[in-house]
Parts: sequence; C-alpha cells; structure tokens
Amino acid sequence: MKDLLRGVTLAAGAAVIGGVSSRPTGREVDRALFADVNAGAGAAADRLFLDVTELGSLYTAGAAACVLALSGRRTAAIRAIGAAGATWLAGQGLKKLVARPRPYHANPEGTRLMIAEPHGSSWPSSHPAVLSAFTRTAARELQLGPIPMAALTGLDLLIATSRVYLGVHYPSDVGGGLLMGRAVAAVWPAARG
Repeated sequence: MKDLLRGVTLAAGAAVIGGVSSRPTGREVDRALFADVNAGAGAAADRLFLDVTELGSLYTAGAAACVLALSGRRTAAIRAIGAAGATWLAGQGLKKLVARPRPYHANPEGTRLMIAEPHGSSWPSSHPAVLSAFTRTAARELQLGPIPMAALTGLDLLIATSRVYLGVHYPSDVGGGLLMGRAVAAVWPAARG
C-alpha cells in the first residue's frame, strides 16, 4: 500500500508539473530556465552532455539489463527492463495526448539544437523517465545502499539536464519524466523472498 501511495503521489507530481508548465506563467518560467541551460557552458560541457545523453535511452536500459542478467542477477534485470519498457510506453502515450511542441519547434531561432531531432512531442521526456524507472527498480532489486542510490540519482539528473542542454526538452519535460519514471518504479512488482 505504501508503494502504491508513493507511486500515485509521484505521478500526481508529474501531472502538476505538466499542468503548471502549460499555463502562461509556467511556460514563461520554463522558457527562461530552458534558455539559461541551453545557452551552453563551453566545449567541455557540450562534449559531456553529447556523450552521456543516450544513457537514458531504452536501448541502453536493454544493454544494462543484459549485463545484469549475465552477472547472475536475472530477476533484477527482468524487473528493471520491464519497468523501463512500461515507462517508455506510458510516456509515448502521454506525448501523443499532450502534444507539446519541442523547444526547437516553438522557438527555432532561440534554440541551440545539438543532436538530431527526436521523434514525438516534448512532454514528458522519455530519457530521464526510462533511466529513472530502470535505476530505481534495479536498485531496489539489488538492495543498494544510500551511496550507490545517491550516485544513481546523480546519473538520473545528469541525463535530465543533458536533454535541456542539448535543446530537445524544457525543464518541465524532464522534471515530469523523472517523476513518472520514479512513479512506475514505486509500483512495479518487486521480487518477494
């Protein structure tokens, strides 16, 4: 029951972020934050974000699940990739429902687009959603402690930031995605034993 309540609360948080960012004041704040992050921080930051952004893809989650399975942690692999896949599917449905234009469509002259145009609309961002669902579920299954959990949270935030920095999402998109991924992980069935 506690996990269900946590999942519902996280999902509600994602919906609130989406709702607030769809109102004029929320859009204004979102655009201003986007402009600050997307403006860039030099060549080293450009390279870092270009190099790490795909760690949030479903392909990378699949590769990580293979590594877990090959290392003898098959249950953790299956549960984590299942949560990541369910999150991706839910996100694709929400993208069609919300149909928010991506920053480079809404403001082509004011957006520094650094990667190929992704498919789908902007809200929620799939990369942080998929990664967060995978990392939270895998961490629970592997019974990781606070230090590895903090490192995984840092990775989730790095990938979320990369999506804004590279010009393909607004901050509210990645915030909604992070919460959505955590919501799915909270309610995803855990191994009982």
